[in-house]
Amino acid sequence: MTRTGLLLATALVLSYIESLIPFFFGIPGMKLGLPNLAVLLALLLDGWREALLINVLRIVLSGFLFGNLFSILFSLAGAAISFVVMMFLVKRKIFGIAGISIAGGVSHNIGQLLVAAFVVKTSGILYDAPPLMVAGSITGFFIGIVTAGVAPYLKKAKD
Repeated sequence: MTRTGLLLATALVLSYIESLIPFFFGIPGMKLGLPNLAVLLALLLDGWREALLINVLRIVLSGFLFGNLFSILFSLAGAAISFVVMMFLVKRKIFGIAGISIAGGVSHNIGQLLVAAFVVKTSGILYDAPPLMVAGSITGFFIGIVTAGVAPYLKKAKD
């Protein structure tokens, strides 16, 4: 329980830091996915229940603190899909941590694009898919590398 609280706090701090980083890539809402570090650590070390709790609480709390209702909607859509994908890959042991994180980043962007297409009622938004898939892959890779580096140290720390 202690680690879950610390990972939630870490996710919220990373959400705040991420909200301060300006992006000039021409795609609204593009972010690094830093809070996914805490979610992925929880998924690997504590299981899906704790990771899901951190994911949902982080989205709702950071949405109210640093975003708005739309940011919560988009984040929940992306997080739901990416969480299921990452959980499946962790259980199947198909990929390493970086591969799982890449799949999470890409699937998160797919979820957000689907919600955006529904909200604006046009499939034209899907033209943003290629740069978002590239961005999700790159940021997912780096988040995965950091997670792989941090996980062994957290694994040693018991509640």
